[in-house]
Amino acid sequence: MTHSFHIRSCGINPHQWYVVAPSAQLKDQPLNLTLWKEEIVLYRDETGKVQALEDRCPHRQVKLSQGRVVGNQLECAYHGWRFDSKGNCAAIPYLEAKQKLPQCKIRHYPVQELDGFIWLFLGEGDPELMKPLRVPEWEHLNYIATVSVLECKAHYSFLIENLMDMYHGHLHQDYQAWASAILKEVRADEKRVDAYYEAQSYYRIDKIWSISQLFFPATRRLHPEPLHVSYVYPHWVSTLGQDFKIYCLFCPVHETYTRAYLVHFTSLNAFWRLHKLPVWFRRLVKNSLFGCAQKMLDGLVHQDVVMIEQEQQAYLENPARRSYELNPTVKAVQRLIRQQAELG
Repeated sequence: MTHSFHIRSCGINPHQWYVVAPSAQLKDQPLNLTLWKEEIVLYRDETGKVQALEDRCPHRQVKLSQGRVVGNQLECAYHGWRFDSKGNCAAIPYLEAKQKLPQCKIRHYPVQELDGFIWLFLGEGDPELMKPLRVPEWEHLNYIATVSVLECKAHYSFLIENLMDMYHGHLHQDYQAWASAILKEVRADEKRVDAYYEAQSYYRIDKIWSISQLFFPATRRLHPEPLHVSYVYPHWVSTLGQDFKIYCLFCPVHETYTRAYLVHFTSLNAFWRLHKLPVWFRRLVKNSLFGCAQKMLDGLVHQDVVMIEQEQQAYLENPARRSYELNPTVKAVQRLIRQQAELG
């Protein structure tokens, strides 16, 4: 039955694309990560393409991520065994002439680089049947990006409930982008939950000088804006009026730890004169302003993580204690999490 397990112990649907690292984080050395209790190693082959393998040498069960990349293969630091991108043992330095390579094989994962991040498919099925969530603003010249990493000692359901429930603006007095949210509508199906709020925004990016609102709180003025938040399983998307769009890209580690990447975009669409300038100059502006909302975004993240980790701790101390929920958005999110977990 769908409700036979608690929301705080739900697994993930592995037949989805999850974000496991920013593209810029993976350089010449292998990178270890964990996605829902599976340890994985990422590396770039000699062409720069990202490969993903189980982070385990089948010889002595040590981590391949402590080794090095040799051509298109990953070499174990312990005895020098090498593995190709499909997880096959490809070479052993001390193999004798009469010996054959062992038929040991480790798991390899479908992986791709897209929109500034590395996406990994954890399931056993055909990854082509599912498409990663696109983040088209990452390359678009009219959007300025800021990225904040969430390291949260809690089940991923706590984080997505926080992101979908816009009634907690009271928490963010010093970093708030919106106020006085009123829920107007909730829509849900087997793949997503959409919540539509009316809110008061502190920002309006309509003139070149208005960018200063990101840096100087005294320049901000409240005005009404629509606030839309969506759980497009397993990730989250939000828009505040015409000026801001935010993504939260999830990498659930295990039942009590979640990593996620919060990506905030400020729109420059209102600056029509800027659009007529050469592409190289517009890209320079985009790159120069990268991270311009860092203080605000990191402040929001810190405040949310403190609350979410308290929720997790309270649950661990007394799982039977009842919580009272009034926002129908949260209930819809919990139903979707359970439904998707059953598909895993």
